[in-house]
Amino acid sequence: LLRGRVFRPRWGAHPRLFIWGPLEARLQHADRMILGGLNEGTWPAEANIDPWLNRPMRAAMGLEPPERRIGLSAHDFAEGASAREAVLTRALKVEGAPAVASRWWLRLVSILQGEADRAADKRWWRWAQELDEPETPLPSPRPNPKPPLAARPGRFSVTEIETLIRDPYAIYAKKILGLKILDPIDAEIAAAERGTIIHEALEKFTDMFPDALPADALEKLTEIGQEVFGRAIERPGVTAFWWPRFLRIAAWIVGYEREERAGLRQVHAEAKGEILLRELARPIVLAGKADRIDERDDGAINIIDYKTGALPSARQVEIGLAPQLPLEAAMALRGGFKRKDGTPIAPAKAVKLAYLRLTGGETAGETRVVPDVGGDLAEETYNRLVDLLRQYEDEATPYLSRPRPMFWGRFGDYDHLARVKEWSAAGGDGE
Repeated sequence: LLRGRVFRPRWGAHPRLFIWGPLEARLQHADRMILGGLNEGTWPAEANIDPWLNRPMRAAMGLEPPERRIGLSAHDFAEGASAREAVLTRALKVEGAPAVASRWWLRLVSILQGEADRAADKRWWRWAQELDEPETPLPSPRPNPKPPLAARPGRFSVTEIETLIRDPYAIYAKKILGLKILDPIDAEIAAAERGTIIHEALEKFTDMFPDALPADALEKLTEIGQEVFGRAIERPGVTAFWWPRFLRIAAWIVGYEREERAGLRQVHAEAKGEILLRELARPIVLAGKADRIDERDDGAINIIDYKTGALPSARQVEIGLAPQLPLEAAMALRGGFKRKDGTPIAPAKAVKLAYLRLTGGETAGETRVVPDVGGDLAEETYNRLVDLLRQYEDEATPYLSRPRPMFWGRFGDYDHLARVKEWSAAGGDGE
């Protein structure tokens, strides 16, 4: 028994490769550690269940709990995983059955899930994404259509001139591409429709009484309003909101008419007219429809525009951003308007411009006279129009979208077609 015995390691083992158990690995150090068997039941091993002594008995006798070995296993794992280079491995199946990953494996995976250190998984995932990833999109530039001269419109209304100044692309889409805005189906009456209804009611009222007003003018205008509102008046929103406002507007209009009709020869509602701009190489027709034209006894003319919304400022009218009324004045000075029977209205000796703001609120209506700065507002606006149209007669001039965004509303009818959000978000072209 005391005789010495020589022990030789198994022949063929690699001199730099060692297979250790957790106990041997506690006392060793290596540059690269490969930790295997990281499955529940293997590492850590399941806690032994003592058939003789339960946990309270072991605690009473001062014996260590079964979980202490799990703590030692955790210590061994932490020591091994702290090597300079560690490789963690596990079997996906044990004896043909799916294996549950070790609790330390799962903990590491959960910690590294949002980290870029999961290089292997991240690399494969990135390659899979790149299979369907498109090329880097380039921001779309602002639309820059330049149609030929033959396709460019040769007729404008005075309201379209303001659109041409503020958003030329809308004119391109409407008059060159022929795209029209569709009305919603069975929609509730909105502000625009309310304005149309009020305009129609006032037109019928003026046509019915172009000269003097009768004593029951308010009752007549109310009856016309009921006719124009039609079945929409039965809708709760119209009954509660729009109709009471119309009644207040009607009362204000009748009072205004009784004061203003003195000295008037005749009143015309929705008077249409057009003139030919011969200053251009290709004559262009300018058409207009004035909400109301008053022929005065002294040969002058009043042009009135009904507004149910916000009014343009005097500065906007002066610099040409709101050219509707001054252009209608230029048409009246040239004898461009006609009565509804087709007879022309004589060229005006002078023109007075005014807005009637009809809201039906606490102040049902108000009159705002357009100041004629320098006395030549109509002619200055007309000359600006000729210069503007001369530019668009050049095929090199594009129909830009929102060239002056600070002077335009937040939303336009053709903004989606012009991809305004796309090119403006890219921060280009003056937006």
